[in-house]
Amino acid sequence: MAKTKTTYTEIDIKDFLDSYVDNEQKKADSLQLIELMQKWSDSEPKMWGPSIIGFGNYHYKYASGHEGDAPVIGFSPRKAAFSLYVYSDTEKSKLLLPNLGKFKMSKACIYIKKLSDIDVSILKELCMESIQYISEHHECSCRAK
Repeated sequence: MAKTKTTYTEIDIKDFLDSYVDNEQKKADSLQLIELMQKWSDSEPKMWGPSIIGFGNYHYKYASGHEGDAPVIGFSPRKAAFSLYVYSDTEKSKLLLPNLGKFKMSKACIYIKKLSDIDVSILKELCMESIQYISEHHECSCRAK
């Protein structure tokens, strides 16, 4: 069975941002996302894997037997774009997405260039919906399909 790559680490978030993010706007947006997600999740930020800042955690176990822990919501300030791990595939989330702003999306990840490209109040609603979904289902909605 494959080993889970995204696990909690002891990496200091400030040290991570100072060494990983070389763009001042991205660093400022990262600090703002930390503040917002910490407030919305009521959880301290922690590093998951080498580059994800996560908030909260939950334990999952799939029918395959694979299990592990993951952050409830989080983000990574990658070079090309922020990866926001905040989406659950619910009817409410689907209705919110068109009002989010400028973004791209994969199955469960929203990509933005900068925070000013999106409506932060819609991001909050998406985060709150994801927090609720995970608290009820104990898994990312990306695994439910």
